[in-house]
Amino acid sequence: PYCATKWAMEGLTQSLAQELPPGMAAVPLNPGIINTAMLRSSFGGSATNYPSPREWAKIAAPFLLKINAADNGRQLTVPGS
Repeated sequence: PYCATKWAMEGLTQSLAQELPPGMAAVPLNPGIINTAMLRSSFGGSATNYPSPREWAKIAAPFLLKINAADNGRQLTVPGS
């Protein structure tokens, strides 16, 4: 179910991107790997090699603020995550 829901979100976002008026954007965003409880349950101590949600937000915020209409429908990945 986890992978299916990720694909559903990507498909929904790409469909939305086709329907938006000029100047707007819908972007399926891949956040990368983040140190969450789910990751720790799979990776154990190795999860500490990945950013915490707070650290990720500091990386992601400037990236997200640069997304514009030219990115409409493009799958993007937050760099460094």
